[in-house]
Amino acid sequence: MEKLFVSNKNESVRMFKSNFLELFTKVHWSVPLILYVPVVGYFLYQSYLVPEVTLIKGTGLFLFGLFMWTITEYVLHRYIFHYEPDSEFGQWLHFVFHGVHHDYPNDSNRLVMPPLVSIPLAFFFFYSFSFFLGSELIAPFFAGFVLGYLAYDMLHYAIHHANFNGRLWMKLKTHHLKHHFKEPNKGFGVSTPIWDWVIGTDFKNSKKNN
Repeated sequence: MEKLFVSNKNESVRMFKSNFLELFTKVHWSVPLILYVPVVGYFLYQSYLVPEVTLIKGTGLFLFGLFMWTITEYVLHRYIFHYEPDSEFGQWLHFVFHGVHHDYPNDSNRLVMPPLVSIPLAFFFFYSFSFFLGSELIAPFFAGFVLGYLAYDMLHYAIHHANFNGRLWMKLKTHHLKHHFKEPNKGFGVSTPIWDWVIGTDFKNSKKNN
């Protein structure tokens, strides 16, 4: 779908003729918290029940889960959300999944991940990581991973709709807004720009960075 403009208003375009389908494209920012805070709590509790998971080991796995989310966030954003197939259907699919956010970045109802996307992804990542970590170690790891996802979703919403003070906050906000309004092929990290720095997709050497 051809990009015609970028709206700075809290608005968006209709994506489906069906009111039922359209309903699932809009999500209040609180929905991920309602769905996934209990998930984090559940897996932390499950960690406590496993004798092999000591406090030190559980904390390490939890932090490793947070760390792995930052990699996952970067990969999803850069290689999945920004992948634009040549076909007309592929272009439409890209627009539905992420292009609409770049055309209407301040639409408050399309800033957090819809449950129809996040829930299948959660199951996919849970079983994928379980294959490598096993049933004994997955709980603290996945609690950290899901918390990382929640931080991403809440930070993403806040970057577009909240005004906070603080040097770190302004760096995160500036980094993401440059991705939107200057160079969408850079700045793929939202909750952290660490992988943009490591891989070289930050704005350090950009001619448009002035």
